[in-house]
Amino acid sequence: MSKENLQQWYDLVENHDAKGLSDLIADDAVFHSPIVHTPQQGKALAFMYLSAAVQVLGNESFRYVSEFLSESGAVIEFKTVIDGIEINGIDMISFNEDGKICDFKVMLRPLKAVNKVHGMMHEMLNQMADKKAV
Repeated sequence: MSKENLQQWYDLVENHDAKGLSDLIADDAVFHSPIVHTPQQGKALAFMYLSAAVQVLGNESFRYVSEFLSESGAVIEFKTVIDGIEINGIDMISFNEDGKICDFKVMLRPLKAVNKVHGMMHEMLNQMADKKAV
């Protein structure tokens, strides 16, 4: 894993870059939600969840505050505020040999934040599904 892989992630989050996100996700990627018990397998589901999360969490207060790098990935801590609720979380990202995201796990705290994000993600994912049905 190179710092460039992580920088790609930072850039696409900052720019809400859906095309860049799609390009960065491996075909066999797995997304682990802090809400949904079952891992979401495959590029399409990982993309759907990650793009919804970027929209839900990516407001003007969102910022990454620390990072811990390994040979194959990173753990990056973030903070944001939604409707007065301070949200603290981490993204655990693994990259494959091609530099694409192959595993992405999100953890959130406190419980009030988890509940808030759950409701907002549910609404965003339903909107995305409705657009695909059209």
